[in-house]
Amino acid sequence: MKAQVPAEDEKSPRPETLRRRGDFVRAARGARVALPAFTVQMAPRELTDAHAPARFGFTVTRKVAGAVGRNRIRRRLREALRLGGALGAKPGRDYVFVARPVSLSAPFAELLAQMTEGLARLNDRGAARPRRKQEDRLTRP
Repeated sequence: MKAQVPAEDEKSPRPETLRRRGDFVRAARGARVALPAFTVQMAPRELTDAHAPARFGFTVTRKVAGAVGRNRIRRRLREALRLGGALGAKPGRDYVFVARPVSLSAPFAELLAQMTEGLARLNDRGAARPRRKQEDRLTRP
């Protein structure tokens, strides 16, 4: 799957980022798609923010790499998002990318393709089927 990438001289706007812990937690409870380089989590925002631009967050734990590796992964994911990965994002939703160790060594074009694929898969099924809570699983016969 090829992603559209802007020309070298053309600047893409910087996507809005998630800043509050509550936004990350809410996205973790929403729909998710697992890919080789990362997991994408998505949660719709409140009705008042339904038409606001999509926001993005990145989670890279210490389990994945040391400080230098984590920062490099974050920079690579941010740049992939800026260059065209955000094209598939729908307004009024928050997306969180949870990095895996593969994202440090994967070719950049592959990161971009996986980002586009993950957002497309989430948008196809994300709003219709949120993840169940643990209590719901325990109460089912």
